[in-house]
Amino acid sequence: MYKNCSLILCLCMLITGVCAVNAKEADFDQELSNDIFDMTLEELQAETEAKNRQEVFHFREILQNISSPERTVGYNVLVNEDAVFLDDESYEILCRIVEAEAGNEDEKGRMLVANVVLNRVESSRFPNTVKGVVFQKGGGIYQFSPVANGRYYRVKVSEETKAAVDKVLRGKDESQGALYFVNRHAAKSSYMHWFDTKCTSLFTYGRHEFFS
Repeated sequence: MYKNCSLILCLCMLITGVCAVNAKEADFDQELSNDIFDMTLEELQAETEAKNRQEVFHFREILQNISSPERTVGYNVLVNEDAVFLDDESYEILCRIVEAEAGNEDEKGRMLVANVVLNRVESSRFPNTVKGVVFQKGGGIYQFSPVANGRYYRVKVSEETKAAVDKVLRGKDESQGALYFVNRHAAKSSYMHWFDTKCTSLFTYGRHEFFS
């Protein structure tokens, strides 16, 4: 009698242990069939495998829904409409003029110079390319003094300048639409007279004054 009881107890413990292990590995919350204790080990394994397959199919369905071309909700959030895309030559020119004009400024000072160049590209009053803007002449004189005096060609573009330009290209703009900037203390009085009488003063940052 005791032998039979021990055998039955061992069988119950074995079945319970198998259930716990399989449930943990399958990682599902659904309960197994109510008549589990009436199952053989083969039947129990078959039911567990079936539930595992259901979980796999459900997960596959989720992945398909995520990757489906019909899933367009929130797509516009991923698109930065203010971003600017430049070819390699234009990017190099922009970085170089920023370094030449504002290499001693902080990040915002460098960004503002880049903003002015791009504002001019967008303006009908100036050439519509970065190269055209940077090398533009007015009355036979280059618009940017580093191009005129050769500093543009001598500078080495720093990583700080590239980081500032990259932020501008991603849409960062605090320039208030400025089309001009000048260092009053380094400019000729005749130049400053033109800025003061023909342009609208916007703000001063660092050693540059910005105008529209």
